[in-house]
Amino acid sequence: MSIKALLLLAALTLIVSSAHAGPAPGRDLRVIVVGGNSNYPPYQFLDHNGEPRGFIVDLTRAIARVMGMQIEIRLDDFGKILKELDSGEVDILEGLSYSDARAREYDFSTPHSIIVQAIFARKGTPAVKSLEELKGKKVLVHSGGGMHSYLLEKHYDADLVLTGSPRDTLQQLAAGRCDYAVVALLPAMYIIREEKLSNLVPVATNVAPQRYYCYAVKKGNAELVAQMNEGLSILKKTGEFNEIYDRWIGVLEPQRTSWLDVAKYAALVVIPLSLVLMGTVLWSYSLRRQVAQRTESLSSALAELQRNQQQLVQADKMAALGILVSGVAHEINNPTGIILMNMPTLKKIFRDAERIFDRYQEEEGELTLGGIRYKRVRQEVPLMLDEMQDGAERIKKTVEDLKNFARKDDEARKELLDFNQVVQTAVRLVDVATRKFTNDFSVSYAEALPAVFGNEQRLEQVVVNLVMNAGQALPDPSCAIALQTRYDAGSGRVMLTVRDQGSGISPEHLKHLTDPFFTTKRESGGTGLGLSISANIIKDHGGDIAFDSRLGEGTTVTLSLPAAVAGSKNGQ
Repeated sequence: MSIKALLLLAALTLIVSSAHAGPAPGRDLRVIVVGGNSNYPPYQFLDHNGEPRGFIVDLTRAIARVMGMQIEIRLDDFGKILKELDSGEVDILEGLSYSDARAREYDFSTPHSIIVQAIFARKGTPAVKSLEELKGKKVLVHSGGGMHSYLLEKHYDADLVLTGSPRDTLQQLAAGRCDYAVVALLPAMYIIREEKLSNLVPVATNVAPQRYYCYAVKKGNAELVAQMNEGLSILKKTGEFNEIYDRWIGVLEPQRTSWLDVAKYAALVVIPLSLVLMGTVLWSYSLRRQVAQRTESLSSALAELQRNQQQLVQADKMAALGILVSGVAHEINNPTGIILMNMPTLKKIFRDAERIFDRYQEEEGELTLGGIRYKRVRQEVPLMLDEMQDGAERIKKTVEDLKNFARKDDEARKELLDFNQVVQTAVRLVDVATRKFTNDFSVSYAEALPAVFGNEQRLEQVVVNLVMNAGQALPDPSCAIALQTRYDAGSGRVMLTVRDQGSGISPEHLKHLTDPFFTTKRESGGTGLGLSISANIIKDHGGDIAFDSRLGEGTTVTLSLPAAVAGSKNGQ
């Protein structure tokens, strides 16, 4: 074959191939705009991200896939979408109820859904069975929806209260605006579940003729309707239609009971009955055991009640003590305030009198005041006045600490605290007692200690209790008590260590120290509540108390609290 013949054959082959490479018959390559209602779940709606979702949305996408169509789904207010269909901005609606009036304006596909209308009311509202019973009552209905048109045809105009959407309809019903609403059953059940409108129930179903939900186009676009019908037919034959239906609609419909379910439920009844019959044989023996257990429980409850009564008595004593402390503090504050108010005046008077006494002594010779030589008076009196003012201020501070400590604090308000300051206040409160307990009391405060989040009064109560326990454990005043605050960066905790050189605690008692009413000092007035209450306070603050003790070697108590973190309310 010549070269020209080969070139001619290649050219013919290329022309034929080009002719066969065109669009497949019946395939529409332009983008078809599909409109729908943005607020009609579970059929069609916009999710929280503004994306189209729902049964018809998935169905439309499946039809487009099997028919090779390119689509754009546009969901918006139904009235707006309907106008865009009329103006040609939207090619097809994916959900429109069929009616004879609408059939004069639009072409409809075969139905893809059947809409059942229902009457909803709040629980406890008198039930109605039909639309006829709603006449004369105010009824909520979605404006522009299928039921709105139907009720207008039935002359319900004066009784209707219009809303913007089915969701709005049910929300207003739940809020009590009207007593009844007419809404499509499945959308209503979906919205009630999603919005948690638990006070709404359907009181009547199938109250109007079933409405067929179809695809709809403007008159004259029969080709597009035919494509949608063909797509629907394919999906039904392949079973994909049922899959989409079950995913969205099936979960809302009442489930049919199969014979297998009947057998299962029957077994659930028969088997327990058999077990009950078998259990009656052991019933008598079981009752005897229960009586014994109940007797033991009642005995324990009685003992617990007695312990609670003791705790209430102790709490009442503490409340009375708080009232007494507040009253005494008020009486002490009055004379202390007079001293603090007059002391600066006395200092000024003495400073002015010094010049007079100095001149008098220069002119008259040696001067004595109150039997004391003036030279000594001039040196000692300013110091005495300073000591008196300092003593009065210490009295005032101690009284304030006692009042704060005794103040009732039901709410246990927590705030950021300087833990060193908490320990300092507690140490001042027990200053007199610690001087009786020991001649060697020391406190070491860590620098730059992080703040803790807690209740100042309750934390002071814990520190006071630990120091008092340490003092009571000392055999004589020569034994020492040492307190130390520090920060453990590894655990992020603020620590307080209380060490004493006391008699120590036996191992069998160590594990019960925080048990309510456990004490080894009952004969000396101990109640066994101090460490129990302290442990609960520290636990409430997210902290821990640990005890390390050996007989004859003393005890170390370690208290730890989480350091406060910026923006945190619990320090953890």
